[in-house]
Amino acid sequence: MTTSRHLVGRDEELRTLLGLLAGAGSRGFAVGLLGEPGVGKSALQAATLEHAESRGFTVLTARGSQSETHLPFAGLHQLLRPLLPRASRLPVMQRDALLSCFAMTVATEINPFFTSLAVLELLVDATGQSPVLVCVDDVHWWDRPSIDVLAFVCRRIGSERVVVLCSARPGYSPFADAHTVEWTELRGIDEAAAAVLLESRAPRLPGPVRDRVLGQARGNPLALLEFAAALESGRHAWTEFDDDLPMTTRLERAFLARAERLDQAARTVLRVAAIDDGDDLDDVLTAAQSLHGSPLDRAAAEPAFENGLLIEAGGRYRIGHPLIGSALRQAMPPAERRRAHAALAQVLAPHPDRAVWHRAAAVSGRDEQIAAELEKAAGHAQRRGATASATAWLERAAALSPDPSARAGRLLSAAELAYQLGRHSQVEQLKAQVAELDLRPRDRSRLAWLEGVFHDGSTGEAAEVRHLVGSAHDAMTARDTELTVQLLLGAARRVWWRDPGKPLRHEIVQAAQQVGLPPGDPRLLAICGLAESTELGPMVVEQLARWPADANGRPDEAGLLGIAAFATGDFPNAVAFLSTPVQELRAQGRMSLLAEALAIRSWAEIYLGVLDPARSADEAMRLADETGQTMWAATARLALAVIGAVTGDQEAGDGLVTEAEGVALRTPNASSSLLNAVHLARGLAELGAGRHDQAYGELLRMSEPNDPAFHRVQQTWTFGYLADAAVRTGRHAEARSRLSTIEQVAAASPATGSILPLEYARAVLADDDSAESLFQAAVDGASRRLPWHRARVELAYGSWLRRQRRVIESREPLRAARAAFDTVGARAWAQRADHELRATGERGWQPSSSPRERLSPQEAQIAELAAQGLSNREIGQRLFLSHRTVSSHLYRVFPKLGITSRNELASVLSSVT
Repeated sequence: MTTSRHLVGRDEELRTLLGLLAGAGSRGFAVGLLGEPGVGKSALQAATLEHAESRGFTVLTARGSQSETHLPFAGLHQLLRPLLPRASRLPVMQRDALLSCFAMTVATEINPFFTSLAVLELLVDATGQSPVLVCVDDVHWWDRPSIDVLAFVCRRIGSERVVVLCSARPGYSPFADAHTVEWTELRGIDEAAAAVLLESRAPRLPGPVRDRVLGQARGNPLALLEFAAALESGRHAWTEFDDDLPMTTRLERAFLARAERLDQAARTVLRVAAIDDGDDLDDVLTAAQSLHGSPLDRAAAEPAFENGLLIEAGGRYRIGHPLIGSALRQAMPPAERRRAHAALAQVLAPHPDRAVWHRAAAVSGRDEQIAAELEKAAGHAQRRGATASATAWLERAAALSPDPSARAGRLLSAAELAYQLGRHSQVEQLKAQVAELDLRPRDRSRLAWLEGVFHDGSTGEAAEVRHLVGSAHDAMTARDTELTVQLLLGAARRVWWRDPGKPLRHEIVQAAQQVGLPPGDPRLLAICGLAESTELGPMVVEQLARWPADANGRPDEAGLLGIAAFATGDFPNAVAFLSTPVQELRAQGRMSLLAEALAIRSWAEIYLGVLDPARSADEAMRLADETGQTMWAATARLALAVIGAVTGDQEAGDGLVTEAEGVALRTPNASSSLLNAVHLARGLAELGAGRHDQAYGELLRMSEPNDPAFHRVQQTWTFGYLADAAVRTGRHAEARSRLSTIEQVAAASPATGSILPLEYARAVLADDDSAESLFQAAVDGASRRLPWHRARVELAYGSWLRRQRRVIESREPLRAARAAFDTVGARAWAQRADHELRATGERGWQPSSSPRERLSPQEAQIAELAAQGLSNREIGQRLFLSHRTVSSHLYRVFPKLGITSRNELASVLSSVT
């Protein structure tokens, strides 16, 4: 190990960290040290940092501070200071987002994902000269927007020369996803190492005292040194470091012991520093001066620096250890702490947002003026893309609001922002506070809307849906059309996921029709499609046909039209409409809504027989996972599982199905829409494997009204697969009966989702006298331009012809089916068609192998974009990746496709799709 810093008892841990640095030339890592205060996290980071610098790394450091957690992007700014001069090289949108979040340029509405992408690009750009080490100590004390950016970066450095090393205390969980950072728990050093460390730092301790220090410290290096120093001073007794107290408390007492030895001026400076949320010593000295009552200069703080209670680095100061700050804050009487905050507020007047936070901490009661200023500061944070910080400021504003109605309004605003962030527990906590207050009429509706939309409509509990409809009527009475429609959309989403019954669904539609929206309004069409897709489907489809695919350049409306089209089975229009918001949301960096749009589009594609995970499903899953949207992540997983069931990747599909099923069953009043897709994936896998009885059992559950997997609409779209299984298990009569029932409901629908399965099922379930004309109708019908569905019809038709001893005639549809299945990668279905052809005497076919199948979904997506002529930076911005990651993917793609240059991509991809 090449480091001048020798850490007693930490050889193994340091060897592991330095090994990661040695591998940084080829790939990136995100690792973390988890341990109690004083256990040696900072020392290990410092030794790793020193080694990295000696090896030529670019090293970026930052340290979390409890007093700065409310300041948006404070941690990120501390980390990126050395790289900010390079910001001018970034694409304009990324550069503006980054500089705006630091208030270094005028902020409009900044998307935080562009800020995150800008940080990633800055780090990756820095690796052009050398590997980069990002070192963040006490990351749990970083502000939430900075943590979110760091998490974004950690998830994307696998292909970069970047190592992230952070530390945190147990139980703080700074990252929402446990897999963002690979954590290592750091325990105390062993007894022998502890003895060596204590002897090296306090060699004159009497034997009994030495033994007691070793026992009390339990291998905690900081405790060893602080306990010994406090006892050596002769001012403190063992009772202050009682072994029954938590280690944190004992260490805080040791630090207080050190602080008490300072003179009054230095103590005053130190106490102000403990509540300061900056790093400018002049601000602290000026504030401390007003408390001390006489002039103070740098010399007044010198004793605190000499005793290690304050540390100076790069012309700025920081508290020597986080426990020093917490110990001082807890020891300060409330009145003294308020005076210190008031003094800092005066000094920070040129920084209004910081000043108002200190003013808020300086008051002992409620204060509307300060509450209003905090609310204004929340708006500033929101415009800078710091939604999490804005939420915290609004909560503080609510706490200071004298008027209960104003308090409720601010809490609701905070809850709405928490909803945008997908933070379920925080929304529930804020709603609980609001429920105890008197609400204005509009705030009652806001609360109802929040309750309606937060779960993405994931439960169809009748009482909750009825409550939403009632709130919509209240909003309608108040002539708040926008809120009325939003509440009804929330109710309609819920009844899609699980049907509470026709009367309540009809009530939703009736309320929507009373709002007075034009017949073709996208909001009305979405509500009608979700709530009564079967009954009102023809009307919705007719209205959708009057809209252009881009909804006249209005992506939000196109998204609603896409939902309406999907819910009514108008899948071609669903794909077309949803592609507009997908493009817009991608350009705006709105990853949460993008994940939802992609997940819905992936299922529209599946129902059309487009079985390519790279088009929508894979990205939908990754984005939904990253943004914490479990329902949409499960939806995308099931899309991938269905694709895998058809293309033969059943092993991966089983895991996806199991994960998604768990989400569906954990949802209140389990989502029938998700469970329906679970059994579709399993049924298709069984069909592909030739286990037809098992397939029938899985698919039957989707059509049984009393089964949790029954879905009133989706049962129609997938009925053709049940008909397949019924034919192969001799259950023709039972399937014909079910077909008759579905025809009564869906026969009038002009949508592809109804026509396709009905045409197919009528043909395969027909008796021999009528089968041929029905097969011909199916071949020439809705499946005509849909290769997967047409191939299924041709396979069934060719098989029927062969059974009718019309062997020669059977070969043409069977060959067409085999070729189409082979092209889309449906190997099991292609082999079934080949088996039928072999029964006619035809031999010699071998399945083809497409180079594209060797690509992962993300590689395929990147290759497609590169083939369209996009640069690596443009691709990276679209997919929220660094340009170097895109380059790495393409480097792996070329040999898989058998090409050597980017110019060959378009031709090779067009030849294999």
